[in-house]
Amino acid sequence: MQTCIETHGLTKRYGKKTALKDFTLEIQQGGIHAIVGSNGAGKSTLFRMLLGITTPTSGSARLLGQDSRMLAPEVRGRVGYVNEEHTLPLWMKARQITAQQKSFYPQWNQSIHDEVIGYFDVDPEQKVAGLSRGERAGLNLAMALAQAPDVLILDEPTLGLDVVARQSFLEALMFTEREANTTIIYCSHQMEEIERVADQLIVMEKGMLKNNSSPDEFVARVSYWVGDFANGLPAKNTIPGYLTHRTIDGNHHILVADQGDDFGQYLKQNGARTVARNAVNLERAVNAFLTKNHNTPDSRV
Repeated sequence: MQTCIETHGLTKRYGKKTALKDFTLEIQQGGIHAIVGSNGAGKSTLFRMLLGITTPTSGSARLLGQDSRMLAPEVRGRVGYVNEEHTLPLWMKARQITAQQKSFYPQWNQSIHDEVIGYFDVDPEQKVAGLSRGERAGLNLAMALAQAPDVLILDEPTLGLDVVARQSFLEALMFTEREANTTIIYCSHQMEEIERVADQLIVMEKGMLKNNSSPDEFVARVSYWVGDFANGLPAKNTIPGYLTHRTIDGNHHILVADQGDDFGQYLKQNGARTVARNAVNLERAVNAFLTKNHNTPDSRV
């Protein structure tokens, strides 16, 4: 399987601020790769450097086998991009925008465009100014996919969409992933979306890569324990793999990373009168992971 995105030691500094730090990542061709992280984690900086818009301070980035600092027009034409704003010329009709886009892409796939646009009931004679946010999102997605890109970058594409529009967007996305050989990079804060569509989960925080695995493998790294401690919880910095905890009705709810079943015995040896292990979903695991990394300088869990 070929690598379509590759970075090595990628770093970007703006004065004293480090937006991306020693970032090394490989994304194989195919599938949906979700990127999550807190605001300011470096996701937008990563996209700008991959697309050659921003020059790295050090390190390298390659997109579809070519150095991102010297992307040829042919390579740029193989990359689609949809952002959260879904910006389109307000005075143009939907069919006019589609026709304009089609003229630029010789590999245009009209059947995919028609299939995707069908999820959103966009009237081709309607001006963009009269389209809902969900319809604009659908039109943008349909055009991006009809370009037959090798890589499609979606930056918070469902932000601000209602439940129906979000559902339509995800259904269109999954249809395309099945029908086309497009590598999809999907950036979102919506864990239920990621659970539904993602093959790989990339976690970023403070400009660093924290995880690159399947969502199931990531969830398996995090365990959730509830303990009743006679004399309070041990010091956090002594708890192996500590991520977060909170106290509810006198019980301590603790999330830890990379600990096995014997962690329950550790809690008992450190004052827990009772111990129970609870199930963890993706949202809880990601939130715990990001909280730990956001509050700890340059931490690597």
